[in-house]
Amino acid sequence: MSRHFLSILDFSAEELGDTLALARRIKSERTLGPQAPTARALAGRHIGLLFEKPSLRTRVTFTIGVRELGAELVEIPADVMHADREPLVDVARNLERWIDAVVIRTFGQDRLLDFIDATPRLSVINALSNEEHPCQALADMQTLHERWDGRLEGRRIAFVGDGNNVCASLVHAAMMLGVSVHVATPTGYELPDEVVDQAAAVSQQGAGLTEFTDPQAAVRDVDAVYTDVWTSMGQEVEYAQRKRKFAAYQVNRSLMALAKNDAVFMHCLPAHRGEEVTDEVIESAASVVFDQAENRLHAQKAMLLKVLAGH
Repeated sequence: MSRHFLSILDFSAEELGDTLALARRIKSERTLGPQAPTARALAGRHIGLLFEKPSLRTRVTFTIGVRELGAELVEIPADVMHADREPLVDVARNLERWIDAVVIRTFGQDRLLDFIDATPRLSVINALSNEEHPCQALADMQTLHERWDGRLEGRRIAFVGDGNNVCASLVHAAMMLGVSVHVATPTGYELPDEVVDQAAAVSQQGAGLTEFTDPQAAVRDVDAVYTDVWTSMGQEVEYAQRKRKFAAYQVNRSLMALAKNDAVFMHCLPAHRGEEVTDEVIESAASVVFDQAENRLHAQKAMLLKVLAGH
C-alpha cells in the first residue's frame, strides 16, 4: 500500500475494492459517533489541508473526516505555495517536521510530485489536481455500488463532456472494478493518451474504454450517465469557446432517454445548471449527485485509514 494517494492507480484493484468496502462499513457505523470503531483510529496524528483552489465538498468532507478519525486538523494558508515566497520543496520539508500528512488541492500534478520528492516522511493526498481527482472517483464507485447492490462488473458508464481530471479518475476506477466506460467529447477535448493506456493496463473483468464524438451513441443502453462542467477552474478564459463547442453535449431528458430505463445520472458538482445538465435531469429520480457528495466523506475516511493506518 502506498503512503501517498495521488491517483487511483496508487491502489491495486484489490486495494481499491478493500477501500470501498471499508467506506461502506464506515458509513454504516457513523451513527455510533464517538463509539464508532474508527473514531480514534488516527488519534495523535496531524493532517494539514492546503488548498490552492476553491472547494466546498472536498474541504468540508476532509475537515469532518479527519476529526471523526480522531486526528488533528491543520488549516494551511494557500499563499505558502507562492513561488515568490519560498521554494515549494522548502514548504514540504517544513511540514514533514510537524504533521503526518497533507491534503493538497492544486493545479499541476507535478506540484504534488515535488512534495513527495522533497519529503521522505510526509504522506501526500491529492484532493484535486488539473490531471486527476481520485477522491471523487472513490465516492463515485461507492455510490454505484450502493445503487447497483454491489454488482459493478459488466456495467457501462457514459461520461459526456470534457475529458478532464474527473473523467480520468473515473475511467481508472471504473475499469479497475470491471465497469466499461464510454467517453463522449468534442474533437480536441479527448482523454489524454496516457490515461487511455493506463486504463487498459489496469482493466479487470474485460472492462473496456470506447471514445466517441457523438454523445447519443455513447449514452445508448448504458447504466449510468456522468457529466461535469465544461469549463474547469483555471480555464475561465476559454468559457465562451467551450460553451459553443460543448453545446451538443448537454445531458437533458432526451439524452437520458437513450440510456437504460433505470440508468442513474451522476455529476461531481458544482453543476452549471442549464449548461452541461438541465434542472429536469439533476432533480430527477435518476440523479445520485447528492449521494456522490455525501459519499465523499466516507470514501475519504476509508482512504486515509488505508494510507495512514494500513487498514
